[in-house]
Amino acid sequence: MDSSSIELKGSEIESIDLNGDQLEIRFARASLIKSMTGSAERTRWWQAGRLLIEGVELAERPPEGPLVCAGGDLDENIYTYRDMIPLPFESRGHIRCELHFEGTESRLRVIGTAARLTMLDTPKYIEHLRPG
Repeated sequence: MDSSSIELKGSEIESIDLNGDQLEIRFARASLIKSMTGSAERTRWWQAGRLLIEGVELAERPPEGPLVCAGGDLDENIYTYRDMIPLPFESRGHIRCELHFEGTESRLRVIGTAARLTMLDTPKYIEHLRPG
C-alpha cells in the first residue's frame, strides 16, 4: 500500500480566507511525502491544494498570506496529526487546526465541524529521500 501526506513544514500558503463559517487555506506549494510499502525510500513532491474547514470558530483573525508554514497540528476527532496531513483527508466531527509560520509570531488557530483537503493539478517530483 502506498501512502502520501503533506509535510506542513516548508509548505507555501498562498492565502487564508474566511467566508462566513468556512475557512479556506490555499496551498501554493504543499510539500508531499510519498512512500511505498516494502521500500525504505521515500520521495518528495509538491502540489497545489486547499484545505476547507467548515463550522469554523476563530479565536483571532487569520494571518494574511503568502506564508511559509513552520509546522502545526491538525486534530481530527481522537487523532492528532503533527506537522502533517494525511492524503486523502476528509472528516466530520471535531476538527482543530493550529499552524505556525516562518518569520512571524502570527499563528492560525481554528476549530470546526468538518474538513476536506482537495489537491489541485498534478504533483511535481522534487527528490528521492534515501534512508541513512
